[in-house]
Amino acid sequence: MTALWHGEPEPHSFHPTGADWLRIVARGVPLALLVFGGLVVLLLVRLIERPFCGIKRPVTPHITQFVCRMAFVILGIPFKPIGTPMREKGAVVANHAGWLDIFTLNAKKRVYFVSKSEVANWPGIGWLARATGTVFINRDRREATRQIEVFRERLSAGHKLLFFPEGTSSDSRRVLPFKPTLFAAFFTPKLRDFMWVQPVTVRYIAPDTEDPRFYGWWGDMDFAPHLVQTLAARKQGRVELVYHTPVKVSNFASRKDLAAYCETVVRGGLGDLNVEAS
Repeated sequence: MTALWHGEPEPHSFHPTGADWLRIVARGVPLALLVFGGLVVLLLVRLIERPFCGIKRPVTPHITQFVCRMAFVILGIPFKPIGTPMREKGAVVANHAGWLDIFTLNAKKRVYFVSKSEVANWPGIGWLARATGTVFINRDRREATRQIEVFRERLSAGHKLLFFPEGTSSDSRRVLPFKPTLFAAFFTPKLRDFMWVQPVTVRYIAPDTEDPRFYGWWGDMDFAPHLVQTLAARKQGRVELVYHTPVKVSNFASRKDLAAYCETVVRGGLGDLNVEAS
């Protein structure tokens, strides 16, 4: 992510009661065991997988996918995929609502997130990101050639790279403008002719009695309180993941045209949840 989005006032702080704490523990402990236990298993399998398979990772992504599917079971959040993930080589671009996107976008299809390099050094999240094959990039033009080569290598291996073209997360109720600069690498000679892009819309439907932005995580909101609030929900909402028709990069004249197309399609997927971006 780049600059944080502050287009909506952040919700008031959540203060758990006794009953809330029971749900927090009942969901939080199994979730922690699932995530960190899955990480240990993944790292052990990767010790064998890496020497024999290198970059291709035929086994470990299934572990990530299982963990993400089971996370929704533990949280009690119904998860519904709509449409078909693409089979072509290329990238996935999606709207970004918050930390739950990590589970949502991995639950149906194996993807590899593209993230700023600073994330690699974040405690906890950085370890998970590195273990699951996240591609870290520096926003430095001097490294553009090397990064494009990394993209080409990963895409040629069949990896679906996941980009958030908004550059930051929102309140889950809107799609912010897509940044065309993030599409520039797709139009290089090494990528343009074989690469496809699939727009994907992440839809979070809040619990009936909660703020419609319940699952959004944006601005200066801290991770821990938002996680606690999600764990404490008496009745959860639901998550829908909409896979739109993939498009070939070479069918677009420029990065701006492709960015505008993907933004329109992703925003359309929000349907009646969408509010005007600001």
